[in-house]
Amino acid sequence: MSDVPEVLFVCVHNAGRSQMAAALLDHHAQGTVHVRSAGSTPANEINPAVREVMAELGLDLSREFPKPLTTDVVEAADVVITMGCGDACPIFPGKRYLDWELTDPAGKGADNVRPIRDDIDQRVRALLAELVPAAR
Repeated sequence: MSDVPEVLFVCVHNAGRSQMAAALLDHHAQGTVHVRSAGSTPANEINPAVREVMAELGLDLSREFPKPLTTDVVEAADVVITMGCGDACPIFPGKRYLDWELTDPAGKGADNVRPIRDDIDQRVRALLAELVPAAR
């Protein structure tokens, strides 16, 4: 693993789970981890309920957008965390892969997205403690 670990979050549309995870890890890591997110079939925009519940934490996703999953971003990552992207994520030797089973926030309102956000936040904090023990 590099001096600054590279983490890639992947979901299908890159409009909800992976965007929340990337924003939360980037926020908590404060530069000690490089974070990216991508989708196997990117949506046109980030889920509005996701933007809303992240704004409640002071995290602005208004400039973020769904990005396509490419071989290059997977190759650059030390840790690849999938969130329901199935077999679409390429597997490379030497990478650490984790699969987080999370409810898809697509079509859900803010009240139903908050628990997903909070679950992701707990997982992200635990991951950060593993990757950068002094960050806790």
